[in-house]
Amino acid sequence: MRHNLEILDDPDAVATRAADEVALHAINAVSDHGRFTFAVSGGHTPWNMLAALATRDLPWQNITVFQVDERVAPDGDPDRNLTHLRESLGAAAAQLVPMPVTDADLEAAAHRYAELLPARFDLVHLGLGPDGHTASLIPGDPVLTVTDRLIALTRPYQGRPRMTLTYPALARADHLIWLITGANKRTPLRKLLAGDSTIPAGRVEAARSFVLADKDAAGS
Repeated sequence: MRHNLEILDDPDAVATRAADEVALHAINAVSDHGRFTFAVSGGHTPWNMLAALATRDLPWQNITVFQVDERVAPDGDPDRNLTHLRESLGAAAAQLVPMPVTDADLEAAAHRYAELLPARFDLVHLGLGPDGHTASLIPGDPVLTVTDRLIALTRPYQGRPRMTLTYPALARADHLIWLITGANKRTPLRKLLAGDSTIPAGRVEAARSFVLADKDAAGS
């Protein structure tokens, strides 16, 4: 998959540029087919992006925001992406469809969430870990081999099991936007741009992919 790359000065510039891009996709999608479906990952830069987005004059009643992945933790826990997504979006958090990670039967909950997903996402936001993971598609985890489900559960990673979109779900994205910041992302970013399938992020497929990276991540 070919990635279009734009390099910006720092994480704040990445977040602001990303908010501009997401807003444009939202306006175009609502104009074209009446709704904008957006899936978002966690992380400080995307939370800043969403906080900037929440201040925009957008047709929020026609926007639905899904989660790309989530840690299995109680409601309100600081480990939960949802906690920070709600803080960032403010009133616009009403458009969120949270992953049901507090359910007793997580497999059944994952199946129910999959049934809520659109046939196509207008836009999916992804990050990139120093180990090359994206979403919660983690090196060495059986989730990497899942092809028959849109949502799957991982083994514990950094202290928590996760619920995540799978590769088939990410392939439903008409557009991907990657936000990649920090010097510890230089090697995985290089591999991502090269389509290196030895990292989980390198196996993601979508119609179009746009990478926003800061200078620390891009290096030379």
